[in-house]
Amino acid sequence: MIDRSDIESAFARLKQAPAGFLRETPLWRLPGAALGVAAAEVWLKLEHLQVGGSFKARGMMNRLLAQPLGEAGVIVASGGNAGIATAAAARALGVRCEVFVPEVSPEAKRQKLRALGAEVVVTGAAYAEAYQACLARQQATGALLTHAYDQAEVVAGAGTLGAEIEAQAGVPDSVLVSVGGGGLIGGVAAWFGQRSQVVALEPATAPTLFRAREAGQPVDVAVSGIAADSLGAKRIGDIAWAVTQAQVRQAYLLSDEAIAHARRTLWQDFKLAVEPAAALGLAALQSGTYPVRADEKVCLILCGANFDPTALA
Repeated sequence: MIDRSDIESAFARLKQAPAGFLRETPLWRLPGAALGVAAAEVWLKLEHLQVGGSFKARGMMNRLLAQPLGEAGVIVASGGNAGIATAAAARALGVRCEVFVPEVSPEAKRQKLRALGAEVVVTGAAYAEAYQACLARQQATGALLTHAYDQAEVVAGAGTLGAEIEAQAGVPDSVLVSVGGGGLIGGVAAWFGQRSQVVALEPATAPTLFRAREAGQPVDVAVSGIAADSLGAKRIGDIAWAVTQAQVRQAYLLSDEAIAHARRTLWQDFKLAVEPAAALGLAALQSGTYPVRADEKVCLILCGANFDPTALA
C-alpha cells in the first residue's frame, strides 16, 4: 500500500525527468449546468493532453527514474496506454523498450508505439495473456519490467495527478475515477484519503473492483465491452485493492450505452476527443448512477486520447 509520502517523493523525482516530458494538464472548472448535471461545479482534469495521451506517463517515468536501467532497457505488457507511456519515457531517457500488447489493442495504439521507437509484440486475446508472455521475455532478457498498474512507483506516479489537481484548485468534494487494474484510483485515493470522496467507476463488462468487493478479495473476471482495450485488466491490482479498501467507499457499474453517450457529449459539446474509459465519470453523472449533491464540486479525470478519431464521426 502507498501513502501521501510516496506520492510526494514521486512528485519530487519527476522534476528530474527530461525537460518537457511531463505537462501540467489543464483543469476546467465548469458549472454543473454546462454539462446538464445538478452539481454546483464539475471540474474536468484534461489529462488526455498529457505526454503519451494519458496519466500513465507519470507512473512510468517515475518507475524508470527510480530503478537502474541496463542495456536491455525496459519491457511492459499493455492494452496500449501504459505501453505508450513506457515507450515515451524510454525514448526520453535513451533506453530500449519492448511492449507486449493483446490482440484487442487498437491499431492506432500500436502505430503510436512504433512511432515512439518501441518493439511491439502482439500476442494473446486479452491483456492477461500478453502479460504472461511479457514476463517470460523479461526473464530471458533481464529488462526492467514496468507494470501497467501494480507497482509502487507506477501507482505513486499516478497519484501526482491528485496532487496537481489540489495545487490547481484545492480539494474537490468528490473525484470520480475510472478503474481497470486500479493504478489511477490507487494513486488518487492515496493522495486525497478522506479529504475528498473518491468514487470508483467501472464498465459493467469489466468489473474488477466490483467483483473483488463481492468476493472479499481480488478475483479474475471476464472482460469485454466498449472500454476493454484501456480498462481490460482481468483482476484489480494488489496495491489498488489495499488502498481502495481503506479509502474508497462507493463503487458503481456503468453500461456501455451510458459510457458511449457521455463520450459523445464530451465530443459534441466540448470538442474533447477521449477514449471511452475517460467518459465514465460523466456517464455516472448523466445517468444518475452517482447521486451528486446540488452543492457538490465534483472532479472528473479525462485520461485517454489514444484511439482512432474516426470513431467519433
